[in-house]
Amino acid sequence: MELDKVKKLAAKVLKVGPKRVYIDPEQIARAREAMTKEDVRGLISERIIKKRHHQGKSRAGARLLAEKKQKGRKRGKGKRTGTKKARVEKKSNWIKKVRAQRRMLRELKKSNPKAVEEKGYRNIYRKIKGNYFRGKNYVKEYVEGGKK
Repeated sequence: MELDKVKKLAAKVLKVGPKRVYIDPEQIARAREAMTKEDVRGLISERIIKKRHHQGKSRAGARLLAEKKQKGRKRGKGKRTGTKKARVEKKSNWIKKVRAQRRMLRELKKSNPKAVEEKGYRNIYRKIKGNYFRGKNYVKEYVEGGKK
C-alpha cells in the first residue's frame, strides 16, 4: 500500500492527524506491506510507526508580557477595550469605597466624637452601607457640615 495511505490508517488508529505519524525511514518497506488496521497496529507495537509529540506554544512571551503589565507598561488608552465599568469589577470597587468610608467615619469619631454622636454613628454607618455617600469627603461633609 502507498505510504500516505498507511499514514492515514495509522493516524486513525493512534487518534492523531497524519502529520503526527512517524514512520521509521529504515523500515519503510515493511510499512508499505501493511494492508489492514491490524497490520498497522502490529507495526505500532513493534515501534516502526510512532506518534510524534504534540508541539505546544511557549509561555515565555506571555510571561514577559505579564511582567511588563505588572510594572504598569502596556496599559495606556490605546490598549484598553471596554468601558471603565467593564474593566473594574463592581464588587471590588464597592468594597474599596465602603471600607474607605467606614475608616473615615472611625477617624472622625476619634477626632470629633461630639459631631459624630450628634448625627448618630450607627445611622451614618447604615447610610454608608446603603450607598448614601459618594465617597469619603461626602461622609466628612455630612458629619461636619449642616446637612441632615
